[in-house]
Amino acid sequence: MNEKRIDAIPRNCLLKIRSVYDTVKSAERRAIDFILESPKEVAGLTIVDFAARAGCSEATVVRTAKRLGYRGYPDMRESFAGVDAKGGISDYGGIRRDDTHAAVTRKVFRASITALQDTLAVMSQSQYSKAVTALLGARTILVCGVGDAHLVALEAYQRFIRIGEHCEVSEDPDLQLIMAAHLAEKDALVAISHSGRSRTVLDVVKRARGAGATVIAITNFPVSPIAKHADVVLLTAAFSQHHTGEVISKRISELAIIESLYINFLITKGQPALRRLKQSNDAVRVHKLQGGQG
Repeated sequence: MNEKRIDAIPRNCLLKIRSVYDTVKSAERRAIDFILESPKEVAGLTIVDFAARAGCSEATVVRTAKRLGYRGYPDMRESFAGVDAKGGISDYGGIRRDDTHAAVTRKVFRASITALQDTLAVMSQSQYSKAVTALLGARTILVCGVGDAHLVALEAYQRFIRIGEHCEVSEDPDLQLIMAAHLAEKDALVAISHSGRSRTVLDVVKRARGAGATVIAITNFPVSPIAKHADVVLLTAAFSQHHTGEVISKRISELAIIESLYINFLITKGQPALRRLKQSNDAVRVHKLQGGQG
């Protein structure tokens, strides 16, 4: 899905879509996919036209609208008609040229707080549990991301390597593919891509899946190519406030997911992992000044 189309979807509707997407039946998913791909058309379509365009029945359209929190299709269509250039996702908390330094600070912090709250609200517990299970059973964990997503991947690598797990990461696209080719059925790939459309990451995902590994995708877009090729999809809910889409809130949400996966992993592994963590902490203490904590 094109990120720009998000601005044409009412925020509450989009959050609801993220929370139910992996649980709906195929017919309702076709209706939701049409909303995600053609949101600007919804307000101008009758229920008959919507059903024809989405490839589902009128009854399915009604059920989908109710599942998304509306009283019915007319209510949903009306909400889409109310979305304009200032009412979309990108405007909430938007920063203006005449804002004071304090105002900019508040809006930057608020964007990250909102992204974390929204991501938690739409978290699929079944998908999340599958991710934890896959990581716990993995002999090798490969983490990949490009650009600033690689920084999130690197943080994940440092977490798992610290407790003695066989974890791999690389910024080099060729090495990512080589590592993915060496994965096996018991292994796991964590692919991080906000848009879900990174060609480099998608190539790694396909290679890892071909090798039999479980693919865990962390992305903001449920119908993106990477999400469609993943076994487990963990959705973030961080919406861009700048036309480039390069806002830190999207990476903060990804980091929070990584940290929670790591903590769940550590708790389940128990004392052996905790001992290895202590060994790692003792090993790096030589680089800290006396009394230093970080």
